[in-house]
Amino acid sequence: MACKVLVVCGSPVVASADLLSRLVGECDHVVAVDRGLDALLGAGLGCDVYVGDADTVSDAGRALIDAATDFEVERHDPYKDYTDLALALDSVRRRWPGAEVVATCATGGRPDMALSVLGLLAGYNDAPVWIAEDKVVARILRAGESWTIEGAEGKTFSIIAIAPNTKVSEHGLEWELDHSSLDLLTDTGVSNIVRTTANITVRQGTAIGFLFA
Repeated sequence: MACKVLVVCGSPVVASADLLSRLVGECDHVVAVDRGLDALLGAGLGCDVYVGDADTVSDAGRALIDAATDFEVERHDPYKDYTDLALALDSVRRRWPGAEVVATCATGGRPDMALSVLGLLAGYNDAPVWIAEDKVVARILRAGESWTIEGAEGKTFSIIAIAPNTKVSEHGLEWELDHSSLDLLTDTGVSNIVRTTANITVRQGTAIGFLFA
């Protein structure tokens, strides 16, 4: 049976302890990605697997990695061809095939890293992918996938195409779309408003939907 894996990324913008605790409780396994271990430790939480090169984790976190007995460690040489998140997603695929992924501590910090994180998560085709931060919940939607949003009347919703030739339908929002084309990384779908139970479907291509608190 497919499971849900929380991937705590290494952004310097850390999710709150309350959010991390809730996400840990909702997921079957927890993977800490480099500095993501510090985010968990700061919230009094642990992980099942650590993946990274330990170049941004704190001294306390590094000492815990070196002496790890309560979790597994996949430590990599800093001189590698892939980011820690790419290696963590590979670990998820190997350990829990078909697992749904929830990523947090993923979108802040350097803009180049934030974009690469979104690209890597979009490339995880095995199962649904969510991004959960304190002020926003996002979902990567590929062709044929839908997101139904309930109980969010008045909240802001945006959708951005991250692949060429993306087409989207949106219902239950202030401005609705029906098999409408979204150009790559443009603002056509930005700052909509949820009016009732909303359904967002990507008909073609790939997009990221963002629901703001």
